[in-house]
Amino acid sequence: MEQLFGADFLPISKKGRPAAPAPASPPASKAPTGPAPKAAPKHPASTFPYEWEKGWPADFQTFRTEVLDCRKCGLCSTRTQVVFGTGPISTPLMFVGEAPGEDEDRKGEPFVGRAGQLLTNTLKRFGVERSQVFIANILKCRPPGNRTPAPDEMAACMPWLQRQIATIQPKLICGLGNIAVQTLLVTKTGITKLRGRLTQAQGVPFFPTFHPAYILRNMNDLPLFEQDIRSALQIAGLLK
Repeated sequence: MEQLFGADFLPISKKGRPAAPAPASPPASKAPTGPAPKAAPKHPASTFPYEWEKGWPADFQTFRTEVLDCRKCGLCSTRTQVVFGTGPISTPLMFVGEAPGEDEDRKGEPFVGRAGQLLTNTLKRFGVERSQVFIANILKCRPPGNRTPAPDEMAACMPWLQRQIATIQPKLICGLGNIAVQTLLVTKTGITKLRGRLTQAQGVPFFPTFHPAYILRNMNDLPLFEQDIRSALQIAGLLK
């Protein structure tokens, strides 16, 4: 039609045609608000560092897991971890002390500080490794500042020790220190009068002696401690 009217060209704008609008992208899903969920914490003592622990029966391992989560007394809010106890359950000899200290609370193993080293070295002197005996405490958690355990704390924790004794069924329990010995014997008589005398506690032959920590402060009594450990090993049948 433009040619019929004599037009031989059409004016065209130099500007390009406007680009078509991009298709709207679907709205992004909103990220959930609030803090991200935390992974379930792994208990610091949930592994078995020793071969004989891996060989514990399933029910004893289940029992251990139960103790690691104990909330029976206020010590659960101040501990680093529960100190269950170490050793084979087939042992004839069980050592029982008072409570974990700072080193034990950090590592999760009883008698690993200076006092524990003295016990370990004394056993070695008579040809016995600590891996041959079971070592535990009346309390499974460290009292703040290594203070003396409170009666209600020991009452709450004693059933755990009694179940350990019932499972292990040792030939002899060697009590270490005044608190452990007095608690297990239900007496107020001091360790100086009780040490070195075979008796009965928790239905098992019981042999009291000094706590290694006491010996570190009173080295003059080291020969008595060594004599008692030797006697305990002989009674349990670990030393001829």
